Amino acid sequence: MSNLPLPIAAFLAGLISFLSPCVLPLVPGYVSLISGAGVEELKAEDGRLFRKVMLNSIGFILGFSIVFISLGALSTEFGQLLARYKSILARVAGVIIILFGLHLTGILRIKALYADKRLHSVKGGSTPWGAFVIGFAFAFGWTPCVGPILGVILGFAAAQDSVMKGIILLSIYSLGLAVPFLLTALGIERFLKFYSRFRAHMHAVEVASGGLLIALGILLVMGKFTLLANYFSGLSRFVL
Repeated sequence: MSNLPLPIAAFLAGLISFLSPCVLPLVPGYVSLISGAGVEELKAEDGRLFRKVMLNSIGFILGFSIVFISLGALSTEFGQLLARYKSILARVAGVIIILFGLHLTGILRIKALYADKRLHSVKGGSTPWGAFVIGFAFAFGWTPCVGPILGVILGFAAAQDSVMKGIILLSIYSLGLAVPFLLTALGIERFLKFYSRFRAHMHAVEVASGGLLIALGILLVMGKFTLLANYFSGLSRFVL
């Protein structure tokens, strides 16, 4: 984790996950669910409701962060057990990442990644603890949809030489999801205006993300991924 680009990549991956078609359109609904207030109520400048929304949003963020961070820790632990097969696993991971990239570009559709498993029946109530439970449950429902991006970050976590580094990496990924969610909770009306403009570009973001994943996968399959890491490492030293 001493290289600058990997944490940045993890944060951007979280941000791209937030902008995905199965997360972004539903964000106002999530905020409404954990606050117990309708979207119109959230637009009103009510100080007491605002404090409640902020507190519950933090609970929601902690809920989904625990899930993703736990996955990161498990990935690192599993990766260490299979360290002797690192070269073979890197190529297998490269093929999987290429498939994920093809899925995002629309060239190859993987039906399992369209599964809707957001656990709509989960009830938590409009309390911080209830919001935490909802965030925890919804993280499992998000996983199939954000799988292509999350899978890449988990792959990086598996390659780390300590569990703590995997935990930090997925913490940064969760932060990439958390920051825009919290900003949305701060200003639901501004979010709705942003979404009305951005939704026309959602497919382009998916295609661009898919192209990036394909490129990363090809580098892994060819055993050339270190070239990219060395380039960014040198660039970070030059910038700093």
